Amino acid sequence: MDKFVVRGGRPLYGTLDVSGSKNTALALMAAGLLADGKTTIRNVPALRDIYTFSRVIKVTGAGVEFDEADHRLEIDGATASKTVAPYELVKRMRASFYMLGALLGRFGKARVSLPGGCAWGPRPVNLHMEGMEALGASIDLEDGYVVATAPSGRMPGGVFELNPSSVGATINLLLGAVTASGGSRIDNAAKEPDVVDFCRMLQRMGARIDGVGTRTLEIEGVDALSPVDWTNSPDRIEAGTFMIAAAIAGRVGETISVRGVNIDHLGKPFMDAMKGTGVGLSIDGDTVAITRPTTLKPISVRTDVFPGFPTDLQAQWTVLLACAEGNARIRDTVYLDRFKHIPELRRMNMNAIVMDGEVVVEGGRQLSGAHVMSTDLRASVSLVLAGMVAEGETHVLRIYHLDRGYERLEQKLCAAGADIRRVSYDEWADPEME
Repeated sequence: MDKFVVRGGRPLYGTLDVSGSKNTALALMAAGLLADGKTTIRNVPALRDIYTFSRVIKVTGAGVEFDEADHRLEIDGATASKTVAPYELVKRMRASFYMLGALLGRFGKARVSLPGGCAWGPRPVNLHMEGMEALGASIDLEDGYVVATAPSGRMPGGVFELNPSSVGATINLLLGAVTASGGSRIDNAAKEPDVVDFCRMLQRMGARIDGVGTRTLEIEGVDALSPVDWTNSPDRIEAGTFMIAAAIAGRVGETISVRGVNIDHLGKPFMDAMKGTGVGLSIDGDTVAITRPTTLKPISVRTDVFPGFPTDLQAQWTVLLACAEGNARIRDTVYLDRFKHIPELRRMNMNAIVMDGEVVVEGGRQLSGAHVMSTDLRASVSLVLAGMVAEGETHVLRIYHLDRGYERLEQKLCAAGADIRRVSYDEWADPEME
């Protein structure tokens, strides 16, 4: 198993480049399976989740080729014929459950394992299954698999309200609805940038979708979709992570550029919070320049669905608050129990208390290096950020979580001045003998 060894106190400088969006790429890959032909997706990050989902898609018989150097992925749906997504692969990643909608949309039937994923929070798939039933599919559970069939090979379409709104369920229902024999409506649909870009690609493929970017999506099913050449959007969470890194680990008064950013995808609450901390912030096209102030101001935030403050940035924001002067809080309204990083950060001398769905952070304390454990993707990167500003050396264990969602993270940060080494270790070894 690998870990990061982070030596703190090395200021960042220069430029940090943002990769393509992992979450959007996974949805686009699922859409590629709907077409009888070769779909090309560009700006795809070379991440563990991309390789995992590629293997899931290959099980159907579809061709998948990924040029990681060129960040280009091709899916040939012409050879797809099998309608099973097995447990051995789906258990590794929740987004593999998109195969339910993709297989129903392409073949009118699917046998998909219930998923795995990050070990936190209730992320039930009941919305996905109830939504498919509302669109006309028959759904059964057999031995840990969701078995879905559409009458006469195509779902007739229907109306479903998502409660709560869900990015994953919105994408899955769209995958099934775009080739239904009739019309469908998704109420309280997610309108995150992932969903909007996904809808735009489906429209380019020939799907008929109205209301893109709103809470109500109207879909008129079509007989078939065509393959396309599409460019994936930049990863907004990586962009936000790098902006926070620049704010806490840059030299005072010096500017760090974060390149490849779509500012609209970050949302106004995040940008307002960044400005409120006192950082210098300027935007030139897809580049954001961050200048660290002498003192960071503590800004409390409340996460919410887009365009609210992203829940995927709250762990990183916790580290920023620890570097600010004064106290502030974060309330997560999306996933109430998403605070497993806090006990690990407390090991690094952070004073933070979790109660009733929020964390209160005392700023101004010097963090110190420690051995800490990654628990999920975003918690992991918060530990790396904390290690970069801590005194001494921090060992971030179980970084396979990070490899799921951040492409070449240590290389990017080290090129900008950080000191991070990837080291193999035996988690069960006696520490004195490691």
